[in-house]
Amino acid sequence: MRNFKWFLLFVLLFCIPAYSQDANKPSELYNKLKSLPGVVDVNKTRNDAKFFKESYEVTFEQPLDHQNPNGEKFHQRVFVSLADYNKPVLLETEGYAAFGHSGGELQRMLKGNLVTVEHRFFGKSAPKNLKWEYLTIKQSTDDLHAVVTALKTLYTGKWVSSGVSKGGQTALFYKSFYPDDVDATVAYSAPVNIGQEDPRFYQFLQTVGDAATRKKLTDFQIAMFKRQDEILPLVKEQAEKRKWTFKMGLPAAYEYGILEYLYAFWQYGTKPGDIPEPNAPAEKLAAHYNRVGTLYYYSDQGQKQFEPFLYQSFTEMGNYNYDITEFKPYMKTLKEPTNLVICPDNAKIVYNPATMAFVYNYLQYKANHVIYTYGGLDIWAATQIQLIGRTDSIKIVVPNGYHGTSVRDFSPEQKELFYSNMDRWLDMKLVRQ
Repeated sequence: MRNFKWFLLFVLLFCIPAYSQDANKPSELYNKLKSLPGVVDVNKTRNDAKFFKESYEVTFEQPLDHQNPNGEKFHQRVFVSLADYNKPVLLETEGYAAFGHSGGELQRMLKGNLVTVEHRFFGKSAPKNLKWEYLTIKQSTDDLHAVVTALKTLYTGKWVSSGVSKGGQTALFYKSFYPDDVDATVAYSAPVNIGQEDPRFYQFLQTVGDAATRKKLTDFQIAMFKRQDEILPLVKEQAEKRKWTFKMGLPAAYEYGILEYLYAFWQYGTKPGDIPEPNAPAEKLAAHYNRVGTLYYYSDQGQKQFEPFLYQSFTEMGNYNYDITEFKPYMKTLKEPTNLVICPDNAKIVYNPATMAFVYNYLQYKANHVIYTYGGLDIWAATQIQLIGRTDSIKIVVPNGYHGTSVRDFSPEQKELFYSNMDRWLDMKLVRQ
């Protein structure tokens, strides 16, 4: 018994401290990340243990202008997760702020590593001085190229880039400017606009869904304009509860929100049965309007949140405008509505058509190993890519899908098309979902 006590004492005095020191010792991945060029900070984060051994938030120092690498810098947030150095890497190209490690269905298919890159000028990747002229498609792809080039010294497997919506656009832009950086690209719900206010949105809205739903939407919008005196005080009450302010004035924001309602409906798939009848009580109309939430977009708080997106939209990426033909007799405030009014106040807005002309041409004629996925009812499918058979790429459209459409929504034939091409491009078999 005495010997056993001495053994326990030995364990407590020597073995446990040694174990604790090892637990706190920086890992191999941590040391490798710290040594990468451009990395200024590495912090451990929580991860999904089912997929990853360890995860870090990594801060890269990037040139504000990649044409002037010795000039002003900013810090870009990147999340890096390790499964195995030799396994594939899923590169999540965020279009906005990034909030951690996700990966979604592609992560489950690849069972590899994950890298998520926050977009410049969003979240913690915003420069201290917002010099808007450096928020360009090319500069953002230069950011991605720098990050991927550095991480390829660690990860030796295949690379797949992917994003959703604006993140999907970012993946397509990256493919266009740096076609050899990744082995395959999956762009979910990514529009390819070819005008500052692309007219194809009008054409889409005239035919999407069925005639009954389109009429119900128009009737609701007209009722919201005609009954503004009843409804606006109820909307104001909710806005004040949320502490929203409106430098454009609440009446103007209210009317913009009615116009935007149509786009929100076809993006997120509001059920037609949820739309109140035009003669419904004002409280019911206001409640539905508030629930959809388009008014926020035109509040000062919403403008601040989305101003980098709006700047990009109206200087390069393109956007949409509103057809007010049926509403004009009932509108009290807006005369020539355009979302240009909520672009950053201190930014010079000049549209450069050359960028998207280059991207569209490249995607049609040269971009191989790309999968474009769309929901057929999603408003952003209005400006989907049109493939002409010149590339080794595919497009999959789910007829009744909306903006969140993914592989789980595909038909069996569409899933086979997706998996067979990804397997071929990556020279591996993805895990079927």
